Amino acid sequence: MKGERIGHTLQATALVNEAYLRLIDVRHVQWQNRAHFFAMAARLMRRILVDAARARGYQKRGGGATLLSLDEALVVSNEPGEDLVALDDALTALAAVDFRKSQVVEMRFFGGLTLDETAEALDISRDTVKRDWSMAKLWLLRELRGDCGDAV
Repeated sequence: MKGERIGHTLQATALVNEAYLRLIDVRHVQWQNRAHFFAMAARLMRRILVDAARARGYQKRGGGATLLSLDEALVVSNEPGEDLVALDDALTALAAVDFRKSQVVEMRFFGGLTLDETAEALDISRDTVKRDWSMAKLWLLRELRGDCGDAV
């Protein structure tokens, strides 16, 4: 959120507040562990951001959309809605191929977790998170560019 343009309607505090309100409104969820909470929080933030982008009327996979760089501290282009919708579609496709890698991206990109925090939340090694993060970024980049490939 820190890379958003000035005057963006969804501020970081609003995103966190909305995610919090949705988390406490879920009455029937029995939190299994810390990883379950972080996964749900990241997934909710993803949904909120993507829903906000879609509500602003952006087209899916806009022709001149700037691609997101997942390495650059969540820097988002001037037209983040197009990027978020395209990223959401690509991340959904990745989840169908490799769910854990999609979880890593959700936690790191949407949840803002570090490598170590993601490893702890998913109960896997830091090296596994690092490998999953690298592979997922490559897969998503290929998907976003339209160089469809099945390798993960």
